[in-house]
Amino acid sequence: MKLLVNLLGTCLNLTVVVALAAASLVAALTRHLPDHRTLANWEPAVTSRLYAADGTMVAELARERRLFLPIATIPARVRQAFLSAEDKNFYTHPGIDVASIGTALLANLANYGSGRRMIGGSTITQQIAKNFLLTSDRTVERKLREAILSLRIDQTYSKDRILELYLNDIYLGRGAYGVAQAALTYFDKPVSELSVAEAAFLAALPKAPNNYDPDRQAERATGRRNWVIDQMRQNGVIDTAAAAKASASSLGVRQRQQSPAVASSDYFTEDVRRQLNARYGDAALYTAGFSVRTTLDPRLQVAAMTALRKGLVAYDQAKGYRGPVARLPSTGNWAPALARLQPLADVPEWRLGVVLATDKDGAEIGLRPTVAERSGALGTNETIRLGRAGMAWALCRSAKAKRGCAAGPDGALAPGDVVYVEKAGDGYLLRQPPLVQGALVSMDPNTGRVLAVAGGFSYAQSEFNRATQAYRQPGSSFKPFVYAAALDNGYAPTTLVMDAPIALADGAGRMWKPKNYDGRFSGPSTLRVGLENSRNLMTVRLARHLGMDLVADYGKRFGIYDELKPYLPMSLGAGETTLLRLVSAYAVIANGGRAVTPSMVDRVQDRYGRTIFRHDQRKCDACNASDWTGQEEPMPVDDRDYVLDPMTAYQVTSMLRGVVERGTARNVGSLGVPIAGKTGTTNDEKDVWFVGYTPDIVTGVFLGYDTPKPMGYGETGGGLAAPIFIDFMKVALAGRAAADFHAPTGMMVEAIDRKSGQPVPAGTPGAILESFKPGTAPCAGGCPVIDGFETASTSATADADLTPEQRAKLLTNSNGLY
Repeated sequence: MKLLVNLLGTCLNLTVVVALAAASLVAALTRHLPDHRTLANWEPAVTSRLYAADGTMVAELARERRLFLPIATIPARVRQAFLSAEDKNFYTHPGIDVASIGTALLANLANYGSGRRMIGGSTITQQIAKNFLLTSDRTVERKLREAILSLRIDQTYSKDRILELYLNDIYLGRGAYGVAQAALTYFDKPVSELSVAEAAFLAALPKAPNNYDPDRQAERATGRRNWVIDQMRQNGVIDTAAAAKASASSLGVRQRQQSPAVASSDYFTEDVRRQLNARYGDAALYTAGFSVRTTLDPRLQVAAMTALRKGLVAYDQAKGYRGPVARLPSTGNWAPALARLQPLADVPEWRLGVVLATDKDGAEIGLRPTVAERSGALGTNETIRLGRAGMAWALCRSAKAKRGCAAGPDGALAPGDVVYVEKAGDGYLLRQPPLVQGALVSMDPNTGRVLAVAGGFSYAQSEFNRATQAYRQPGSSFKPFVYAAALDNGYAPTTLVMDAPIALADGAGRMWKPKNYDGRFSGPSTLRVGLENSRNLMTVRLARHLGMDLVADYGKRFGIYDELKPYLPMSLGAGETTLLRLVSAYAVIANGGRAVTPSMVDRVQDRYGRTIFRHDQRKCDACNASDWTGQEEPMPVDDRDYVLDPMTAYQVTSMLRGVVERGTARNVGSLGVPIAGKTGTTNDEKDVWFVGYTPDIVTGVFLGYDTPKPMGYGETGGGLAAPIFIDFMKVALAGRAAADFHAPTGMMVEAIDRKSGQPVPAGTPGAILESFKPGTAPCAGGCPVIDGFETASTSATADADLTPEQRAKLLTNSNGLY
């Protein structure tokens, strides 16, 4: 008994010591333990998504690509697949699974010294503790801290909340976090549509996503997936027949399909990204999960890029073939070498190829093989025949070779040349990326919503957006605002201005002698004729008579310029602006004079669906009525300021319709609907423009080299930019009823002779119906002619703050504006 008492006492003492030691260890481990209650406020980094106006997703912005889903929206088969693979006792253990830990311990002892990686036997709760609150250190201390936190987490949160955290946080490879994003990444479908086999594949990935990549490790991935399926069968989630069917299926992984609008919208979405970044900051943009509804019209965006590329290629090919984009030293094993060259990703219809052989009738081209995105495996080698007709533009027009061109394909191309080709019908066409660049912007003039932006030939070739970032001289496309200033200040479309030579001192001892594009003069002419035929000398005289301070104010009022120096050359478009600004200014005229704020974003919502930005600020108090009691349909109140008198806006529109019907943009009349517009061509044909509009849409086009240089004698906005406008507007107008411009109430209409401005009987040859404001009318008999020199100074500039060199440069650059 004495021995038994001593033994019992010793055991009791040891128990106390062990308990004290355990308590001390727990105290030490929990002293600086993270607060598990912070999980209640967890907001994961969520992908911000940009949507087109029709709901098509066009871009994702994220550091961790994740789409958060509440646990209730995740299907049971997906949850059970992950539980079967990771923690089958999840809903019964207290946060740690003693049996799993014991199994892992025995396995680690058996593998000791083998070099194999130790396993942890962690539950989903333990993974939450590690991923959210601890580090990934593989130490005993960290495992103990993890276990303590897991017990606390399990006591604080429901099992569904813990599983929700896990399924939305876990990394599943290919940049996808959470099951919702992984379903889109691997199968291009929402998580609700996943099959048993697809859910099992996703559940196979947490262990080691890279080791089970379906492209590089398809066999291992299939084996791991089938193991998960078998676990689901053993756990009673699916029956034997469903398990056998799922195991027999292929992985079925496919890349997310990209719509044509996505491939065409890089310039647009990058501009939106910059705007959002400036408004909300980089961190919020890439983690806050914004849902951004943009103004992009996918159909018009594709049309914009197509029309611009067609115009740029047509101009560039007319200048001749410049040679291959690259050369391969040998064509012996050409496929791998060609695969390493990167094509223009956003021009998928153009394919890189290497010339394998040539003859007088064409060339044999080996096409760049497709490359699997992650496996790196090459597709099969494909060769095509490029006929003489497909490269006719690169050859001389005569049989005899001339300098800079070749008589036949065997003279233009050589084996080893890397070129672009495009499929066309039953054959192929030779292509080359153009050196000239351009831009197209299309906008709703009534709301300022930007419908399409093409910022250059290819975003992959150059990310510089010529629609919003390039500041260029608008040339005569600025003239309508000079004429608007005149009409707003008592002039009429029939007012006569002298079209005759001008010589003004430039303040540096030289004379500035602006000229009309055709070098001719028409004498006294109406404002309408001056704008329709884009007469420089009339514009200079008109601006001189109005005063350049007024013209500069109108340039600023319309948002074309932040500041415009009051120098006469500026009246001819010698200042610099962007295409987006110019299109926005034309939108003011198109909508009847109301201010326009261009916007590429309709609405921004946070991750909870709350609207934090909305472009449309119109008020509509009756729009949220609780019920309908027979009241009229509510209408939003448009209280925007008027930038221009509506009557003036209509008069300018009428004159710009004359530009299309009789003036410098007659080719645009082929569209067969009421369109107003204006061409623009700068000095030495360095920039060419056309901006046109209907009552519902305004579109501008610009072409020019990034480093300005002449595009060629005789090139004009009507010849280069207007055809691109036409191609785009054919798509934009398709399916729309032709709308006409409506005159404001109170305007008077009289028949006048277009050239003299004199009233004539209706039906007289050469007569048109002209609109007049109340209190104005066409003069009869000897009408006064504005010369512009009555009270003005004799200097070409209104200020003396320019150096002689700056004055000379300004006046020289504006001499040939048209």
